[in-house]
Amino acid sequence: MTSSLATPKAILRGIHAKLLVVASLLVLAGCSANPIYSTTGIVLTNYAEGEATPYVLQMDDPKMACSLGESLDPLVYSFSRVTSSPDTTGSLLMLLAGNCTELLAWEEELRYLRADYQGNVAEAKDARESMKRLNAEVAKRRYQAFQRAMRAYDYDPSQENVECPFLFEDQDELTFMVGLLTGMQGIVNDANSGAMAGVPRNIAPQAERAAQCLDNEKWAGLPNAIRALVWLLIPDTQPALAPDPWRVFEDSARIGVEKGMRISMALEAIAAETFGRPDVLEDVLSRYVESEDRFEVREEYRLIDTIAGDVMMYVSDKHWTANYGYRTPQRFFGQLSEERPGEETEVMDLDSLL
Repeated sequence: MTSSLATPKAILRGIHAKLLVVASLLVLAGCSANPIYSTTGIVLTNYAEGEATPYVLQMDDPKMACSLGESLDPLVYSFSRVTSSPDTTGSLLMLLAGNCTELLAWEEELRYLRADYQGNVAEAKDARESMKRLNAEVAKRRYQAFQRAMRAYDYDPSQENVECPFLFEDQDELTFMVGLLTGMQGIVNDANSGAMAGVPRNIAPQAERAAQCLDNEKWAGLPNAIRALVWLLIPDTQPALAPDPWRVFEDSARIGVEKGMRISMALEAIAAETFGRPDVLEDVLSRYVESEDRFEVREEYRLIDTIAGDVMMYVSDKHWTANYGYRTPQRFFGQLSEERPGEETEVMDLDSLL
């Protein structure tokens, strides 16, 4: 009797043991590579954030930096399939990748302006369409960078009374800040593409509100410069007692020179060009050139100031190409024409070009 009862129990224990073995084998078979991938992803992401990003921010070669963004972003972000999304590093990488495409868009816009100046209709149409497509790509990348930066710090800018995120280190503050700036740039790029990318315009007031979470003095006037740009784009967002946006831009630019990053000055130049203020544009270009004599770059963020300088040159080139058919002559960078008080206009020696 006892033996007849023991037999079923023994059989059940045997089946249970076999099921455990099979389950264990299935788990090991299905996940045999994942622990390695996960570990590699964590190591690579930590390296990118802790070593590669600071190194890149100290570079003075924007083209090489943007190439790094294009090449590393797919690799680093692919590990989000096996571990948590590396949004902090991914935001900066996508930002750099967007800069690569923007450089191409700049060249196409200058090609369009030259063709328009020369009356070459077919060339102008082709360049303009190419410029719009590239701007759409830039807008998509920049909107992605904005979204990643917000996710990295669990910040939902669409909430009405959202609290400022916890930003533990300077690099966190920088990532969050440039994420806001990149979102604003994405709106402008999308507008230049004819709204091909579909970047939502409501991120502008969201960026204006989020910029108040950052110390304006510490970050070279950029938080207030972002707010001033939003006030120009959407006047209803400007507080009743806030100063004139152009005064805010000028003050932010001054702080930027003092703090070693002239990105606020670049934003002022973009605003002046966008809103048709040649007087402001000439003034900010002149101030930028004058700042060179006393300016000391903040070494850990040299790349940001270098990119700001490229923006200043591009905005100047747009004006010169539209009005004269060629880029800014180096000796006239900082002004909008070749006329100088008490100085004859430069005459180009065509023989020297042969």
